[in-house]
Amino acid sequence: MIQKQENQKAWFMVLPVFLLVAFSAIIPLMTVVNYSLQDTFGNNQFFWVGLDWFREIIHSERFHDAFFRQLMFSGIILAIEIPLGICIALAMPKKGWAVPVCLVTMALPLLIPWNVVGTIWQIFGRVDIGLLGHTLAAMGIDYNYTQDPIAAWITVVVMDVWHWTSLVVLLCYAGLCSIPDAYYQAAKIDGASRIAVFRYIQLPKMQRVLLIAVLLRFMDSFMIYTEPFVITGGGPGNSTTFLSIDLVKMAIGQFDLGPAAAMSLIYFLVILLLSWVFYTVMSNVGEESKGGA
Repeated sequence: MIQKQENQKAWFMVLPVFLLVAFSAIIPLMTVVNYSLQDTFGNNQFFWVGLDWFREIIHSERFHDAFFRQLMFSGIILAIEIPLGICIALAMPKKGWAVPVCLVTMALPLLIPWNVVGTIWQIFGRVDIGLLGHTLAAMGIDYNYTQDPIAAWITVVVMDVWHWTSLVVLLCYAGLCSIPDAYYQAAKIDGASRIAVFRYIQLPKMQRVLLIAVLLRFMDSFMIYTEPFVITGGGPGNSTTFLSIDLVKMAIGQFDLGPAAAMSLIYFLVILLLSWVFYTVMSNVGEESKGGA
């Protein structure tokens, strides 16, 4: 039997892209690593400090507080956007003229730049000129995201839900549309309830897209910077100072390049580790559900 040899020439076509990406990614990363291991007093003079900056960041209460706020924000976002996105995707029509209307409507928030989203909600929530803030004040509700930490958190969370739930909706809707009609016809013949159809047909078929949705939303929410910085600037106090905002304040505001570089590397490793945990857990759950079925 003659074995057919695979043609590997296509790799030469994408090799320049790989080299370009590697160059643009590795050089900045090596620069950050260099700063994280040294200290400088200006004039391009560096002094070797080893792992001192990493020890300082890991034992810093400031880092722990920012990390807790970031983790809590990502947890709230996932707990709201994933179920909400699934519900909206289930309610969307599968046929007819309403399909493109719903898809375009869902895609609109995703087309708005992050800084514009922050500016929109900053104005929208202002008590003096904002529609939301002024309306709540007229109703006698004490709402001021610049002074009340709870109001600031609610504003940032609602803004993120408004901006990014559409991504979950579109992914789940794509997963639902890929389910063959034969599954629904068989469920109808068996007299399956609406909940049973969702549990045994729709949810298993959406597991892959849900995995992508969870990973994307976790990584993006854990790295969020522009929107909360535009709205609250990390305030009031440090109530919305997430890791990304604290990192920028340390690097640019205080010009502590060494600690900032060490913090950015720890930040990167934390995101990488948590994303791997999410992927592993959800993949194992998917495999177990398939084995049980």
